Amino acid sequence: MSLPHAILTALLERPSSGLELTRRFDRSIGYFWSSTHQQIYRELGKLEQAGHIRALPSPQPTRGQKKEYEVLPAGRAELTEWVARREDPRPVRDPLLLRLRAAAAVGAGEDGADGDGADGRDEGAGGVGGVEEELVRHLELHRAQLADYREIERRDFPPERRTGREDRLRHVVLRGGIELESFWVAWLTDALAELAGGERGAPEGPRAAGGPVRPGPGAPDGHVRMRPDAAPDGA
Repeated sequence: MSLPHAILTALLERPSSGLELTRRFDRSIGYFWSSTHQQIYRELGKLEQAGHIRALPSPQPTRGQKKEYEVLPAGRAELTEWVARREDPRPVRDPLLLRLRAAAAVGAGEDGADGDGADGRDEGAGGVGGVEEELVRHLELHRAQLADYREIERRDFPPERRTGREDRLRHVVLRGGIELESFWVAWLTDALAELAGGERGAPEGPRAAGGPVRPGPGAPDGHVRMRPDAAPDGA
């Protein structure tokens, strides 16, 4: 997936200004693609130059008025071709998994106790114990995101609602987000239990028993994230 195709998708669902588009990226389609506001505005200019979108004419243009963009036939054709394109799954590149592997290489004392290994390393420093709190934090964030997705599903896709193909596709996307967050919650729960030496499914840790910390609308790195929301124009 690329930013131009994400923008074309959003504008096909509803013409928007650049400002509206950045807000919709944060709450409408899904956390599938991240981008800064500057990147979105820059890409809008490129798409306009390529003839894929245009700024809607205003009957009474005023100074400082926001441009509202719509997709042109060439943009729809580009998006249609991209949808049908074959693309292999991408390998997982998650820093958290690498950090766990690194923690194993650094070494940690039994039950978190400090001690020197056979090769003279300080096994307690920087070992597994140093990442357990991060695992708990990630678990809280994934639980919060999962709760958000389930609330969207409850609101926009009640069992009694009859939907067309477009809504079914959006629901499939949302279900993908739910399944992904469910995986991370289950995996992190098992990982914490494994590190604590307890039974799987019973995470332990200094913050595991607390309520979830709900992430803000933007990502910590300042990027805007598109979420698998059901409503085309956000909610």
